[in-house]
Amino acid sequence: MVADSAQQLMADFDHIRNDFPVLATQMNGKPLAFLDSAASAQKPKAVIDAMNKVLEGGYSNIHRGLYSISQQLTADFEGVRSKVAAFINASTEKEIVFTRNSTESINLIAQSWARTHMEEGDEVILTEMEHHANIVPWQILERQIGIQIKVVPIFDDGSLDLESFETLLSEKTKLVSVVHISNATGVANPVNKINKIAKAFNPKIKVLVDGSQGVVHGKVDVQKLDCDFYVFTGHKLYGPSGIGILYGKYDILDGMSPYQGGGDMIERVSFDGTTFKEPPYRFEAGTPAIVEVIGLGAAIDYITAIGFEALEARENELRDYAHERLKEIEGLKLFGTAADKIGIFSFTLEDIHTSDAGMILDQCGVAVRAGHHCCMPLMQRFGVEGTIRASLGLYSNKADIDQLIDGLKKVKELFG
Repeated sequence: MVADSAQQLMADFDHIRNDFPVLATQMNGKPLAFLDSAASAQKPKAVIDAMNKVLEGGYSNIHRGLYSISQQLTADFEGVRSKVAAFINASTEKEIVFTRNSTESINLIAQSWARTHMEEGDEVILTEMEHHANIVPWQILERQIGIQIKVVPIFDDGSLDLESFETLLSEKTKLVSVVHISNATGVANPVNKINKIAKAFNPKIKVLVDGSQGVVHGKVDVQKLDCDFYVFTGHKLYGPSGIGILYGKYDILDGMSPYQGGGDMIERVSFDGTTFKEPPYRFEAGTPAIVEVIGLGAAIDYITAIGFEALEARENELRDYAHERLKEIEGLKLFGTAADKIGIFSFTLEDIHTSDAGMILDQCGVAVRAGHHCCMPLMQRFGVEGTIRASLGLYSNKADIDQLIDGLKKVKELFG
């Protein structure tokens, strides 16, 4: 019965592939095996159609138009804010700020919260597995006001050293900023436990979670996590690029000043001074990404209709299958072998450069990522310049994995 259920699950998701037009195309004369979803996911037709509908039949600027299509689009736009709040279980839509991506969300927190609430000598704790987007903004702040950055080490399997994390906490710690799931290895962090450790040490410590991968691969409940900030981006969530989300507890957002000004974030402007709107609007300067927000809403509807229980079961099945098949490749070294991980596989091939492997795989119709994956400190920790990364999406299937394995065998044949 279990085998039958797994087989039915695979069949259901293979049908879902039809929702993604690009998967019916070829690359270099081969069926496209798209295994780069961790970088940016493909878009279902529901998202494409929702965005085209706005562009073709109902586009206008929002919030201030008195005519019908502007009022309707404003309602649709703000409806997505409520949809996002429900998707991550925020207590109110006023805790949802639209940004361009996770990177801008983190920069906003660094400049609007940390630059005001931290001073020279105060500490931010990061981890060795952070994306550059969760490193560089804090280094900029380090130069600006003299904060200190501490880094939690990882074990060889890619998991976080929680004992070391506890020893790094001090009376100077003001913020812990940690990735939910590593984009480079797929290893998941116990963010709930990290938050509890930090708050037990000092309830005033703020916790920021980079959920760029986390929100894609499992149900996120920010109230259960009890984190102060949670950020993610639309283009990894089967939505468009140019739209991201910053969740922040409302009382924290209300105590933050904007770091960008102009457009729709004001109440009143004069040359004597300006007053700002309440959160989240005070952080959304200028004309927003209107069409992209609508696209994100359609992506959330699409994922919600499938359900995370089915998504996780499907991914776990494919993850285990891929792990077994990768063992067939002699000289392959996998990074990120911790038990708690998603369908991201980061590896090297003995005596073969990652770029060479990536180019051969391209000729085999297999799309993977080769390089440091915006995680250069993590690559240094592993002692490599970069890795080949194959990452699953909800549309991935066993045929994609088989095509990857055949391609890797071709790489070995050519360079062996």
